Formats: sequence, structure tokens, C-alpha cells
Amino acid sequence: MKKILFALVASAAALGGTSAYAQNTQDAAGTAYIGAGVVGSRYDFDSVGAGAVSGDKQSGTKAAGKVYGGYNIDSTWAVEAGYTDFGKRSYNYTRGAAAGGINTDAHSYYVAGKGTWPVAQDFAVFGKLGVARNHNEVSTSGIASASGEENKTALYASVGGEYAINKNVKVSLEYENYGKNDIDTGRKAGAITAGLRYNF
Repeated sequence: MKKILFALVASAAALGGTSAYAQNTQDAAGTAYIGAGVVGSRYDFDSVGAGAVSGDKQSGTKAAGKVYGGYNIDSTWAVEAGYTDFGKRSYNYTRGAAAGGINTDAHSYYVAGKGTWPVAQDFAVFGKLGVARNHNEVSTSGIASASGEENKTALYASVGGEYAINKNVKVSLEYENYGKNDIDTGRKAGAITAGLRYNF
């Protein structure tokens, strides 16, 4: 994940060049932007229960990706939509002499309103609120008991900060909550995202 974050920062530096910051780095009304990010999301297979023995980690962080785009209504308000792939995880274990396995695959689409408030010439904080359409697929083998496929609409919310490399290129760090699915195995609701976007 560190290598991916480094690549994002290096790309931002290349796009930004060595020019001085624009006098006003706020987004202009009627402009749009596109971006990509690295998503670090939590996963947990605690539903397996006590007594399971495994060489796989029962919980941890998975790095995956995100693409998004938005339209700036004015310098404060925007609408944004995106697709987040949380990636695939597997957990194989034994309980006594019996073996079991769980595989999960999750992704989400979201649409949200975004408010941005500058706190310095090249730094701003923002919040987003909207809806997410979450998909979580769980397949099992052996004695594993959780399985199925679920699509569910949930509340989406985010808070974060963004730094302007120049007027067009910004990097961001945010906490996003996509809500849960009825199949609560694998991906957790929250994620930390490092993003890079271009305004045009």
C-alpha cells in the first residue's frame, strides 16, 4: 500500500510541475473533475467463531482502488459519484478435524453531495453525504456457514482534507463510510482513501 501511495504522490508532483501555486486554488463554478484513489478497508472473519485454527489473518486491512468524478456547482458545493472496488479476501481454517473456507468479493457505487471549506490558500476540508449501493458476495466451502450474495442501498458519508498541488491537481485523504450489507462477513463499513484528482 505504501508503494501505491508513493506512486500517487509522485504522479501529483509530475502533473503539478514546479510552478508556483495559483492565487486561488478553489474550484470554479461549472467545472468538473475526475480522480482515482487507493482504498484501505478493514475486513473481519469473526463470524467463523471460536475454536478455528488458521494460517490466514482473521482480520486486517485490504488495499484496493477507487475511481470517481464530480461537478462543481460553485466554489463550495459539488456533486460526486464513484465506484470503489474493495477487493477479494479469503479465509481458510480448520476446527477439530473439519476444514472450512470463506471467500468474499465486495464493491460499491455511490452518489453524494460534497461541501468544501478552505482553511488555507492551498488546503481545504470537505464532507460528503449521499447513498451507496453495496454489493457483497460470500462463497463458502466445508463447514463454513456464511454464504450468499447481497445488494443493499445504504447511507454514504465522508470527511477529509485536500491539498492543492496547483489549481487543477489536488491530493486528498478521507475517511469514508459506505454502510453495511446484510451479509456481515468480510468487508467492514469504513475505509481510508488517499486520492488524486484533476479539475478541468
